[in-house]
Amino acid sequence: MLKQFETKSNFLNQKRCPRLSDIELISVDLTAESLSIDSEYQLFRTLPESLSSRIERSVYNRRRRKLFFVKERIRKALSEKLTITENYFIVDSMPL
Repeated sequence: MLKQFETKSNFLNQKRCPRLSDIELISVDLTAESLSIDSEYQLFRTLPESLSSRIERSVYNRRRRKLFFVKERIRKALSEKLTITENYFIVDSMPL
C-alpha cells in the first residue's frame, strides 16, 4: 500500500544495506500506531520472528525518528486521497 505513495524503498544514506528497508520500517511503525501499540518493548514482543530478527530495537527507534519526515509526507498523501469527496470528518483517537 505504501508503495502507491512512495516509489523509493530506502531514504536514509547508509553505508551498509539494511536488512529491513525504510519503507518496511515505516509500515511496521504505522501498523503499530493503528494497533495502539505505544511501547517498543510490546511491539517487539508481538512482531513475528521474521521481522524482529531483521532489526534491533535501538536501531528501529533511531531509524524511525530519522524517517519522521517521510512518514509525514505519506500521511499527508494518504489523507488527501481519503478527503477528496468529503467536507467534514469526525476523528476519535485514530492516527490518520
